[in-house]
Amino acid sequence: MHSFVKQSWAGLRAMLVLTVALGLLYPALVWGLGQAVARDQAAGSLVRVDGAVIGSSLIGQQWNGDEWFHGRPSASGYAGDTSGGSNLSGSALAAEVTRRAQTSRLDPATAPADALTASASGLDPDVSPAYASSQVARVAKARGLDPARVRALVLDHTYGRQLGFLGQPRVNVLQLNLALDALAAPMAPAAG
Repeated sequence: MHSFVKQSWAGLRAMLVLTVALGLLYPALVWGLGQAVARDQAAGSLVRVDGAVIGSSLIGQQWNGDEWFHGRPSASGYAGDTSGGSNLSGSALAAEVTRRAQTSRLDPATAPADALTASASGLDPDVSPAYASSQVARVAKARGLDPARVRALVLDHTYGRQLGFLGQPRVNVLQLNLALDALAAPMAPAAG
């Protein structure tokens, strides 16, 4: 009996030490490192306008209307709690790409791939510079802006490869649309 109590006490002490170390100290250390090294990402990269959170620069969202740049299609409906791909069969995926091409009035033979296919997460916040550029005429017309101004805005919001060699050049759709919204349409000349 004495051996059982001794072993139980040793097991209880080990459980308490491990609970404190792995349940409190380790998560606090990881949280602290996240705050020190990548504070914006650790906080969700929230984007605020006039103090109100309007989105995250790390999560794609749906933009409706010709006056906005559209993000990559989402298999999850842009719901952050149901991130994931579609797992469509080859024929179903081809039908979905055809449907997206018809809806967006794009030619599947020349459209950038990210204009017609969803990302693996369904929440990709970025599009390729080619996809953003293919939307310039539509957005400029809907907003009554000079296409050259809108094209320059896309170039200003095109980010290169991370560290110069990782990933592909990209355009963050939320940041681009915020900059687009800040652009004032040219004033009509005064009648005279």
